[in-house]
Amino acid sequence: MIEDIRLDRLRIPLKEPYKLSLGAVTAFDTILARIVVGGREGLGEATILTGYTDETIDDGWQRAEALVPRLVGCSSEAGKNVAESELANAPFTLTAFVSAIEMAERHPMLSLDAECRVPLLAGINATDAAGIEREIEAAIANGYRTLKIKAGFDLDADLQRVAFIQRCNAGRAKLRVDANQGYNRDDGVRFAASLSPESIELLEQPCAASDWGAAAAVAQVKNVPFMLDESIYDLEDIKRASALGASFVKLKLMKMGGLTRLVQGLELIRDLGMQPVLGNGVASDVGCWMEACVAPQHVGNAGEMNGFLRQREALAAQPINVVGGRMVLRAGGVPDLEWSRVAAIRVAEAHAGAPAESRRMVS
Repeated sequence: MIEDIRLDRLRIPLKEPYKLSLGAVTAFDTILARIVVGGREGLGEATILTGYTDETIDDGWQRAEALVPRLVGCSSEAGKNVAESELANAPFTLTAFVSAIEMAERHPMLSLDAECRVPLLAGINATDAAGIEREIEAAIANGYRTLKIKAGFDLDADLQRVAFIQRCNAGRAKLRVDANQGYNRDDGVRFAASLSPESIELLEQPCAASDWGAAAAVAQVKNVPFMLDESIYDLEDIKRASALGASFVKLKLMKMGGLTRLVQGLELIRDLGMQPVLGNGVASDVGCWMEACVAPQHVGNAGEMNGFLRQREALAAQPINVVGGRMVLRAGGVPDLEWSRVAAIRVAEAHAGAPAESRRMVS
């Protein structure tokens, strides 16, 4: 039975602005859910990025806050069903509730019997030549073998920057080019056709998420492998990506409504002959840890669950370590959050359930 739910609305400061075609991100707007089921506490996260999804942090918070008292006293399955019914059109907010319940239920994907190391990619964010060279050399020296390049700003300038990065990289690392919906159909096609394939692993989401016609047009260029991200929310979207000729599909836990559905999506991608990519660069250490736990069994390329590296301070009492370009997951290492840090960045909170002193927590 669901005994207690606590929500924290957080504004998590970043070390430096994260530059996207949607705009510069200076903090994560996050809903953190803590749900107690049968004496066991689980955590879930929804970090909502304006422009990436139709959800907003204000609406997500209002709907989450209203849902809290309705779930207390439900069985875990009934609670998930109610959340799924009420938040069917708000997958980010839904995921915070469902994944917290799944963690409290001891979801098998989160049970690590031994230490595991998950390869991550590194972002190349500089725009000046010297800065680009420094970032590439530092990333490779630190063990990263996949680099991510943001585009979608200015087509010609983007092409020049990608070409310069390719020359500096000299084939040492795979390159992912992410346009974050920044181009219209014609520019997306032109960008894809103009890229040199040298070291490019994939081109990600050059056009608007809802413009499946543009996605199909870019996929047919076939100059570099094509991946959809923002367009993908469920299994039907994965099937649609396969039908239009995508080579890769990226999933994020926060868009899939929970861990079980995330695993189903990853398996479907492979069943349809495509390659899955996993990870969220706009997530705290809670969501990134969950995705990294899933990665070893279901993904064979570099993870994108690196949002935790952008936080000024970790939420976890013991911050996630990265060694040799790999995220280190400790055996049995469920995140133990530092609640004083959470309180310092809290914008609002909500609670329903038994007082903390009356609850019996199970380890």
